[in-house]
Amino acid sequence: MSPGITIGQLFDRLQNSLELEDLLDGVGHDRQLESGEISSPGLVLAGYVERFVPNRLQALGETEISYLGSLLAEERARLLNQFFAFKVPAVFVTKDQPLPSGLREAARGAGVALFRTKLKTNEFYRRMKPFLEAEFAPSATLHGSLADVFGVGLLVTGKSGIGKSECVLDLVERGHRLVADDIVMVTRRGNDVVIGRAHELQRGHMEIRGIGLINIPSIFGVKAVRQQKRIEVVVQLEEWNQTLLVDRTGLDTETGEILGVELPKIRVPLNPGKNLTVIAEVIALNHLLKYSGVDAASAFNERLIAHMARAADVEKYLREDDE
Repeated sequence: MSPGITIGQLFDRLQNSLELEDLLDGVGHDRQLESGEISSPGLVLAGYVERFVPNRLQALGETEISYLGSLLAEERARLLNQFFAFKVPAVFVTKDQPLPSGLREAARGAGVALFRTKLKTNEFYRRMKPFLEAEFAPSATLHGSLADVFGVGLLVTGKSGIGKSECVLDLVERGHRLVADDIVMVTRRGNDVVIGRAHELQRGHMEIRGIGLINIPSIFGVKAVRQQKRIEVVVQLEEWNQTLLVDRTGLDTETGEILGVELPKIRVPLNPGKNLTVIAEVIALNHLLKYSGVDAASAFNERLIAHMARAADVEKYLREDDE
């Protein structure tokens, strides 16, 4: 869901899963929804409006409905008019509760959509929040190829024509899975998860220079394609030259940022005879080892330091031995 979706579009997509009833027959469906948040306006209905955020969806549970029902008609009308003056995107009444007198009329007068659901308030929130979080998540479009290698999402990047697609094609031929080629659409979930997927029109297709577009499921079977995958390692392909600085030990870990999330980044220089596919597989397996707590480079470095320390102790002992 991109910023600017209408309430009508949201209703069409969630009507069945949230068991929604449109109480005003289309009123307010053209209103724009610009926030992925939903809240309950308890304090606002009680008259405190200083900290109210009006661009959120609003849910009226048993507490709010029973409070409105306890008020005199004149006071209830005043508070409802004050609430709807904020031009909230839409209001949802949960648990199939009967409407307090004046609520329907106030919503219609303000042009605000009013829905009712049979779901309990907690269940309504449980179903609504993940949908809003996913649809309003930060997103971007990247140039590269994304593959699932041993369950690790490898994003292969590099300048045009360097061999990203050919590398992923070879991985697919070896039994791994294509996620996206050339254009990778990414979204952030939570604080540290980046999900990549292909554009819906190019899903399952690759462009191989000299051949053109190929259909991966038709050639390698439906198991060769995955709809989306978490990006865990960025593999940047670079042309080899004598001045290129590359990590020789694995101790100097480089990171790259995608949508504010830091990801390990590995630069792979290309020269004749290099088996890029095997290197990609080793990158994935090494990432799995690090995730499980096994860091080969750090372990080797610790052994080397311990060996040098022991050698230094022996040398010191021999120097101090006067016999």
